[in-house]
Amino acid sequence: MRSISGFRWSVLAFLAVPLLANAGPASEAARLYQDTAAQVLPAGGYQSRIALGDSIVKLTQAGVIDRNKLEALYAEGGAAPEELRILLDQPSRRPIRLTAKNARLYVNLLWPLGLANRMATNSASPLNGPSRYRYASTGGWTLGRETNGGSYFNSFPIVELSPQQEMLVTRIAQSSFRPCCNNSTFHQDCNHGSALLGLLSLGASQGLNEEELLREALAFNAFWYPEHYTHIALYFKLAKNIDWRDLDARTVLGANYSSASGMRANVARELQARGLLPGQNGTDCSV
Repeated sequence: MRSISGFRWSVLAFLAVPLLANAGPASEAARLYQDTAAQVLPAGGYQSRIALGDSIVKLTQAGVIDRNKLEALYAEGGAAPEELRILLDQPSRRPIRLTAKNARLYVNLLWPLGLANRMATNSASPLNGPSRYRYASTGGWTLGRETNGGSYFNSFPIVELSPQQEMLVTRIAQSSFRPCCNNSTFHQDCNHGSALLGLLSLGASQGLNEEELLREALAFNAFWYPEHYTHIALYFKLAKNIDWRDLDARTVLGANYSSASGMRANVARELQARGLLPGQNGTDCSV
């Protein structure tokens, strides 16, 4: 189970060290990293095919999002983003453009959606039990009217899904992972897990097929975990001679690469063996 610790960004400890620290000339190392990062995280952002629709408005009306709390969170660093104020009041049919600047905003918008949206398959979720208030995804969501987001788990029909769409979302969620832990997206024990589940639900409701949803999930994960997926892209380029744009999203999102243990055993180990990444132990699974 993921611990509750506020809104800190999830990182793996071994990625806190400088990339390619032992990779020869500094200029060559920097060029390799920058070229790879530019593929994973394009400067203009990622143009999603998924729109928020009326999901944020519904969450606000239901109290899952308390607009005063959410706006106050962003107002700590100045005025709340105009993008946020609009989304709380008006449905958005415009597909999301995800950037390095707004990536965290979309975590906080999609998180309560994945947490609160009602799906029959959530009856089999590990969160569906007496411990549901103790996860980082539930206890960590304090931006609703309730003090603990566990009160909202699987409670509202925010995104209407057909049985076939729901099974599609669940299948993808069960087979996709994130580099902060060893749990699948369906086991939404942290904010990023809930957010990705919310994204998948929106995408399926808007007619995206399995391959399209997998590509969306990989792109959002990459912007939410930029260093991790830059390392994964480096691994595939150097070890398998496959460019980021040609990678199979299902493979990359699987446990062998996108889980914490998969990152350590495959990506980090390979980069370390090539002298591209110093060895580190342990992970930081905080949120």
